[in-house]
Amino acid sequence: MDSLVYTVALGAVVAGFVQGLSGFAFSLVAMSFWVWTVEPQLAAAMAVFGALTGQIIAAVTVRRGFDLKLLLPFLIGGAIGIPVGVAVLPFLDVQLFKLVFGALLVVWCPLMLFARRLPPITVGGPVADGAIGLVGGIMGGLGGFTGPVPTLWCVLRQWEKDRQRIVIQNFNLVTLSMTMAAYLAAGKIKLEMLPMFAVVAPAMLIPTLLGARLYIGVSEATFRKIVLTLLAASGAALLASSLPHLIGRVWI
Repeated sequence: MDSLVYTVALGAVVAGFVQGLSGFAFSLVAMSFWVWTVEPQLAAAMAVFGALTGQIIAAVTVRRGFDLKLLLPFLIGGAIGIPVGVAVLPFLDVQLFKLVFGALLVVWCPLMLFARRLPPITVGGPVADGAIGLVGGIMGGLGGFTGPVPTLWCVLRQWEKDRQRIVIQNFNLVTLSMTMAAYLAAGKIKLEMLPMFAVVAPAMLIPTLLGARLYIGVSEATFRKIVLTLLAASGAALLASSLPHLIGRVWI
């Protein structure tokens, strides 16, 4: 039991710092620690809880405005996508999905990192933003992974860092709240999980505040590098969490 608590706390510390700095990625970073020792249902519940807690902290400490016109397409798409993700979860090969999406991030983000003069994506407007919100919502329903797709989209749009933060922070705050509500309604949050929630919240508090503090002094170029590096690391975390399960299937 002690080793489980230490693992949960360590994952929350690292993931909290990353989320405070970037505005996303708590679930993916924490899962890279928890997947080896924590039961999957508990890990998913803690990931959603921790990510939501971090977004609430960030909303108080890193205020970057609320542009309803900018956010509304993302939020509408996310609201539609979350129940879809929760509904298809029992029928989806989640491990295979994580493998494919993780491989995409691992390959694509380093290419973006080293391609210095790619033109920004300007087509699609609110309709494209809504479609991205839909995908983010579906991934949120699948395990709290609301951030990677909208974050990558903001990078491809080449929005400045505070505009990105407005989208990422507020989208994640709203969609993670809805995801937690959907998990509660579906009975995925159980009383026996609460002691581990009590480990996650205090463990991530100070690291999240430190990450948020560091964000304020980061330049546009450095922020872009941080986000793309974290997205690539998120892809690696997805691969790390899915490969043991898929390899186990082959050997059985």
